[in-house]
Amino acid sequence: MAGHGANGGGEPGTPVIHVEKLSKIYGDGFQALKEVDLTIRRGEIFALLGPNGAGKTTLISAICGLVNASSGRVLVDGHDNVAQYRQARERIGLVPQELTNEAFTTVWDTVSFSRGLFGKPKDPAHIENVLRALTLWDKRDNRLLELSGGMKRRVLIAKALSHQPQVLFLDEPTAGVDVELRREMWEVVRGLRDQGVTIILTTHYIEEAEEMADRIGVIRRGELVLVEEKNALMQQLGRKELTLHLATPLDGVPATLAGHDLALAEDGHALVYTYDVTRLDEGTGIAGLLADLEATGIRVKDLHTRQSSLEEIFVNLVRGNA
Repeated sequence: MAGHGANGGGEPGTPVIHVEKLSKIYGDGFQALKEVDLTIRRGEIFALLGPNGAGKTTLISAICGLVNASSGRVLVDGHDNVAQYRQARERIGLVPQELTNEAFTTVWDTVSFSRGLFGKPKDPAHIENVLRALTLWDKRDNRLLELSGGMKRRVLIAKALSHQPQVLFLDEPTAGVDVELRREMWEVVRGLRDQGVTIILTTHYIEEAEEMADRIGVIRRGELVLVEEKNALMQQLGRKELTLHLATPLDGVPATLAGHDLALAEDGHALVYTYDVTRLDEGTGIAGLLADLEATGIRVKDLHTRQSSLEEIFVNLVRGNA
């Protein structure tokens, strides 16, 4: 699927989208976005994570120029999306949540037509590349009404790629699809990124962000509360639990162990020790706990650790605890 990026693009890792103090207040006074600052790097997969109604779609729509921001600005590959709307918009492909209603059009015609909407000359070779990459080539003469839901979603992606954008927005790309199809879509998205397309996806599926993203942004009530490398996010906010299975059950946590963050579990047969992986000095914490257990005469027959998932981190952020 060569040659996706419009006009060649720039170096990977350089900013391709720059959002500055972007706000949106609707006529009824509802503030959907609150001074959002965000930079998207060329060639990354960025997941915008948040509950329904958090402002994900509004932010994407404002970047794409489909919603007029109340204040702030957006640069797409250096082009202001208001003052230079056409140049900015042609660098963007948008895959909406809703399936469009072009039931009687063929796959080939609808994708070709989308390219024409951007004033691009006909390029059958590019359309063929896109359809082959999305495993739609065999369906090119099928009308949309003959396709499965999963194939229709692929057609939406093909349409968004028809004019060779640098940036592809996917708004809830796997909402309402089964697990197998979701994994297929993930493969498609990875393939596009490998071709040099920058991907921004909104999702409320935690595993989608965890599986796909290089970086994650969390939006809550119109505010971007956190933007972080996924791996760093897991390390920074991930808490670990050490479960100690005891040889003899306890009625309560002994006073001699009060200095450790311990809770009794499994009807007294286990102690759960919670700790922050980033705040432990090498060799302390667990070693000190085990020494204190031994000094107290508590025998441990087994232990295992568990790191918090992105889901728990996300729930804490949305609740405002983190």
